[in-house]
Amino acid sequence: MNKRPLRLRVAGAACALGMVAALLTGCGSDGGSSDGVAKLTFAASTFGDPGRGPQLTAWLDEFNKSQDKVQVSAAAVPYPTFGQTVLTQMGSGKGPDLVRFDMPEFEAAADAGLIAPLDKLIDAGKYDLLKQPDQFMVHDGVRHGIIFEASNYAMFYNADLIPTPPTTYEQFTATAKSLTKGDVFGLAFRQTEAEEAGVWQDIFNYVYGFGGAWSDGKNLTINSPENLKGLQAYKDLYDANVIPRGADAATFRRMFAEGKVGMELNNGGYVTATRGQNAQLNFNVAPIPFPVRKQGAILAPIVINEASPAKDEAATFIKWALEPQNQVKLQEILGASSVATTTQRSAATLEKTPFLTVFDELTDTSLPQIVLGFEAKTPDIRKVVVQNVIAALQGKADLKSALDRAQQQATELVG
Repeated sequence: MNKRPLRLRVAGAACALGMVAALLTGCGSDGGSSDGVAKLTFAASTFGDPGRGPQLTAWLDEFNKSQDKVQVSAAAVPYPTFGQTVLTQMGSGKGPDLVRFDMPEFEAAADAGLIAPLDKLIDAGKYDLLKQPDQFMVHDGVRHGIIFEASNYAMFYNADLIPTPPTTYEQFTATAKSLTKGDVFGLAFRQTEAEEAGVWQDIFNYVYGFGGAWSDGKNLTINSPENLKGLQAYKDLYDANVIPRGADAATFRRMFAEGKVGMELNNGGYVTATRGQNAQLNFNVAPIPFPVRKQGAILAPIVINEASPAKDEAATFIKWALEPQNQVKLQEILGASSVATTTQRSAATLEKTPFLTVFDELTDTSLPQIVLGFEAKTPDIRKVVVQNVIAALQGKADLKSALDRAQQQATELVG
C-alpha cells in the first residue's frame, strides 16, 4: 500500500469536532500518566449504542481491574461524524490511542500512515483468527488492525406484523406496502446526506444484492446496469412512501423497537441494541430477499494510533481482548456479530437467539463495504455516490444520469 497524503474533508470535520468536543475531552495522545499508570483512550461509536454501550463499558472496566500499569477509558463519538472527527485528529498528530474504525476509514487511515503497524506489537499467529474477515486487516504484508467486530447484514422483521418473512424482492415490496398505514411503516432505511456513511451501508446491500459492484477491482463500475437496477429498487421503495422519510437511524430504530416499523436491513450488532430498547419485542431475522445472495458486512478493526506515545500499552489492551474468555464475553455483548477469533456459541445462547445461525451462515457471501481496488479512496468515492443518489431520490436528477455523473466524478477523483 502506498502512503499518500489523506484528503480529509476538513470543513465538515471541523463542525463535527465542535459538536463532539465534550465527548473527546482527554482523547489526545499526550503520553498522559500518573503514578506510573498509562492512561489511554479508546474511541468507538459503539460506546454510544443504547444496548451495547453500557455493556462494552463494563467489559472495558474488567480490563482496567485486571491491570495496574494501564488504564483505558471510553470515548463515544456519534456514528455519523465518527470517521471525519477521528481522522482529522489523527491527521494532526493527536487523537485517541485506540480506535474502532469502520472499513472505509480504516483503509484511508492505513494508507495515510496514521495507523501503527501491529506486527512487532502483537503476535497474530498465536490466535485462531477468522480467516475471511482477517484478510482485510493486512496491507502488503503489514498488519494494521485486529477485527473488533465482524457483522453480516440480514433482514430484521417484526414477527407480530410479519408471520412469514418475504423471500423475494417482490414480496419484500408488497409486504412493506401492506404494512404502511397510519403511524406504522413497512420499512426503514437511511436516505439523507447527513448520514452519508449509513446511506452507503444501506445502498451497498441493494447494489450487491442485485448483482452489481462498485468496481471490477481495477476500474470503477458505479453506473453499471446492475448497479442501476439495484439502486432503482432502493429508490422505488423510497418513492412508494413505505419508509419514514427524513427520519435518521436513531429515530427509525426506536420506531422498530416500538413496533412502528416492520422491516429493516441491518447487521448483527443490531440484535443487542434492539433488545436494549425493547426486551419484549417479538422480532426475527432472515436473509435479505434480493436476487443475489451477497450483502454487506460491518468489519470494524481496532487499531493503534501512530501518534500514540503508548503503543505498547495499547497493544496490552488488544492482547487482553484477544484472550478466549474475553472474546466470548465481547461476542455476547455484540450480539449476532463475530469477533476476531473462532468462538463457540453456547447452547443457552442459541436457545435464546436461534437466528444467530442465520448471520453465521452469511459469512462466506458477505463483503466489507469498501470499493475493491480503491480501498483507501472509499470515503471520497462514497461521498460522491451518496450525494448523487440522494439527488436522484429528491428528484433533482434521474437515477441513470446521477450514476453517470457519480462515475465521472469518482473516476476523476481517483485519477
